[in-house]
Amino acid sequence: MLAPVTVPLPAFTAVLFGLSGCLVDFGAQASKKLITGDQSQATAGALQVLQSLSRQGIPCAWLDELPETVSESLARSLTSLIVAAPRASTPWPAPNACWQALMALGVNQLDGSVLVSGEPKLLQAGLNAGLWTVGLASCGSLCGVSQAQWQALSNAEREYRRSQATLQLYATGVHSVIDDLGEFESCLADIALRRSKGEKP
Repeated sequence: MLAPVTVPLPAFTAVLFGLSGCLVDFGAQASKKLITGDQSQATAGALQVLQSLSRQGIPCAWLDELPETVSESLARSLTSLIVAAPRASTPWPAPNACWQALMALGVNQLDGSVLVSGEPKLLQAGLNAGLWTVGLASCGSLCGVSQAQWQALSNAEREYRRSQATLQLYATGVHSVIDDLGEFESCLADIALRRSKGEKP
């Protein structure tokens, strides 16, 4: 009997991240002008994900529409692991920002490119650009509370907010929804499997 042929899963081309409410600034508080030192701390799993992608040679960039000085302050803990995408003149949900980010990374194809964010307008931009999209339920703008506020909520309240955010993210058309970046690597593995079966974004 012949052994089954194992086909390697398709590799990823690039990963784009939202900044606020994704890599840093749990709950996207900066958009409400609520700036504190805690907001520049990386969210759960963010540094590990960036380090893993770096080891795999997968280029990454972050995008944001906050004032540039605010974005730079938020991103200061990430500068050795990820670059800022150039600012697009056309706001989200136009796809331009995603395309410009990929071009700046030297990526010459959309196939295998992924966007992860907790911001619905940026996710819509990713969909419009033809990317795989992953929504973040608990740490993005839809839950909209800081890390400390999130931890202070009861389990029932957290679950309610998470489920409401998940429904809203799927309503935008995203391909996957996870809680935070701590679940991103398993989500990427799932997307790779879907791609191996011929699914397109």
